[in-house]
Amino acid sequence: MSAKSQHNNILLAVLGFTVAVAIVGVIGFFAFGKTDEIIQGEVEVGDYRVSCKLPARIEEIRVKEGDYVHVGDTLAILQIPEANAQQKVAEATEGATQAISDLTDEGARKEQIQSAYDLMQQAIAAEDIARKTYTRMQNLYNEGVMSAQKRDEALAAFKAAEAQVKVTQSQYQLAKSGARKQEKIAAAKNTQAAKSAVDVVKSILRETVQISPVEGEVSDVYPKVGELVGMGSPIMNINIMSDMWGTFNVREDQLKGLKVGDEFTAFSPAFNKNVKMKVYDIKDEGSYAVWKATKSNGQYDLKTFEVKAHFVNKFDGLRPGMSLIIKNTKK
Repeated sequence: MSAKSQHNNILLAVLGFTVAVAIVGVIGFFAFGKTDEIIQGEVEVGDYRVSCKLPARIEEIRVKEGDYVHVGDTLAILQIPEANAQQKVAEATEGATQAISDLTDEGARKEQIQSAYDLMQQAIAAEDIARKTYTRMQNLYNEGVMSAQKRDEALAAFKAAEAQVKVTQSQYQLAKSGARKQEKIAAAKNTQAAKSAVDVVKSILRETVQISPVEGEVSDVYPKVGELVGMGSPIMNINIMSDMWGTFNVREDQLKGLKVGDEFTAFSPAFNKNVKMKVYDIKDEGSYAVWKATKSNGQYDLKTFEVKAHFVNKFDGLRPGMSLIIKNTKK
């Protein structure tokens, strides 16, 4: 083969390769270049975690996973033996402090008041006799028939009788008025504190019967009957099916001006139908989230945003975790 023929063959090979590359590029452009980017999200629901304030043992579980519960339904029965003992102690303390408070408010008994009154009357009578005796002694002393010592003894007896009257009068008044105001206030405060302690224990004991505060579906039950659960540990989880939304992770170049309040259409593969949705929250996922690096070709990095949207025309059967597909974020 001549050199000219070899040269022509090389040219034909190069030309054929170039044409083949061009054809593949054109086919790729038309076959793949116009494919819409798919944004996939999922259905989410609000949830409520049932837990106890104190460590307790599971005595009974009234529901199972998949059950639909209503507000007021009994979910589980727990045991807190320590709280039962504390209730007895608190109630006994309340009774004792109430008795002391009643006694303080009531004051002395009638018999004590009467006794104090009788002692006061005796002291008054003794004081009257001592006064009369002293008066006679003073008169005799003035007449010179009584010594000064006898007169002074009668005076001392009279002064002592006067002092005794004052003492018995004070005792009588104290018996009638009862305890001081400060003592009554202190007794009342102690009673109030004891009642509060009882209320606290009763509040804890109410936790032994777990009542559902929400309506929804039991998604998880964690402990078994007989197991011990710690303070605040979840006992079960309830999905609030009425509180449902869709969550999508959208790259910022796919947002296309999407903002809170906008509506768009999503596709549910599980039901093979479309559903209208309305955006209520758009949040930056942060630098740790999935992002697309484009700095290598002289552009910029694209961050990812979490888009949350409520269902405008929700249909029955949607479940948490089901996929939602959108091809265009604009209505």
